[in-house]
Amino acid sequence: MSESETKSPYKVQVLDRSFAILNALAAAGRDASLVELAGRVNLHKSTVHRLLMILESYRIVERNPQTGRYHLGLRLFELGTIAIGSFNVRERARRHLERVVFEVDETVHLCVLDAGEVLYLEKIEPSRSVRMSSRIGRRNPAHCTGVGKAMLAYLPEGDVEEILRRHGLARLTSNTITTPAELKVELQAIRERGYSVDNEEVEEGVRCVGAPVLDHTGRPLAAISVSAPAFRLPMEKIPVVAASVTRAAQDLSRECGFRGSRRAEPFALVSRQVSR
Repeated sequence: MSESETKSPYKVQVLDRSFAILNALAAAGRDASLVELAGRVNLHKSTVHRLLMILESYRIVERNPQTGRYHLGLRLFELGTIAIGSFNVRERARRHLERVVFEVDETVHLCVLDAGEVLYLEKIEPSRSVRMSSRIGRRNPAHCTGVGKAMLAYLPEGDVEEILRRHGLARLTSNTITTPAELKVELQAIRERGYSVDNEEVEEGVRCVGAPVLDHTGRPLAAISVSAPAFRLPMEKIPVVAASVTRAAQDLSRECGFRGSRRAEPFALVSRQVSR
């Protein structure tokens, strides 16, 4: 289990051991014997056998009658399908967005990629007189928005190429990236630092900082961003805002099942200024 999964003060030994067995089976990636599982979870064979019999009775694990080895059962797939169907990323993200607004006092967005474009699902504004003109339901190009670039950076290269083929790289301001080569360099920089920056690339006078929300496969499910007038978000302030955005994106990613790492030091706060 990951550290975040073992911090709960409430412990039921039989459940802890059962989930340890399930995690061991998942990590094995193939059928595993009773001896192998007992070794992986550091429990006696008789204990593991009893738990496997219970899990098997609920179809959580299945035993190959020819080999006697175990694998994860289809009941997990059934439960997972139900869980995915009831998962609402917009509702789940709300408290994370509110926390970012509280921390940075600027407009926060939740967006997804839809048909290669950025679609705005949620917007929370601070109590300021000068606000962003964005709205829920609005669409923007992916190649020049903070949220769009944050998601493109974690897509397979073939998917990015298909999006560029369909939508191109239109110039919206003098700062907009307009060549595939430039975008490739930018996406690599985003992966290295853990967040994206829209440096007045969609609209002059507006800067954004974005970070991806990843699902259990590591694929971008959505993105969170902070948008502000450039005079309130100078380049030297971006790392501070990025720390808040990436922390929220990381927390929401974990709720979405992501357990990997986006970089060697996930969401580390970099002090250098962004070049663009």
